[in-house]
Amino acid sequence: MNMTKLVSAASGVLVMLASLSAFAQASGADAMASPAAAPSAHATKAENRQLGKEVKRALTKNKEIDATNIYVRARDGAIRLTGYVPENAQIQIATDVTQGVSGVSSVDNKLTVRQPGH
Repeated sequence: MNMTKLVSAASGVLVMLASLSAFAQASGADAMASPAAAPSAHATKAENRQLGKEVKRALTKNKEIDATNIYVRARDGAIRLTGYVPENAQIQIATDVTQGVSGVSSVDNKLTVRQPGH
């Protein structure tokens, strides 16, 4: 009878140790995969800066827009345009140009019309 209890207790301990070992290995694998799955804050900021520069470059190259007073903010593919342009038609053109940039998922256009020097 004592031998049966001893074997049963030893089996229980072995099962528990095997479970803990498997859990530790799975947690280690998740921890190593996590950095690749979620980019760091530094990498995300760099990507946002790069996308903002690409949008500003596209706006500047477009001959129909005076992009001097247009400010671009990028966040995870969402672009916000602020500032002002000299003509109302340039507001829609700025939206269209921005949407044409690779990596842009949405555009929040807050541009207003203001004549230069005012």
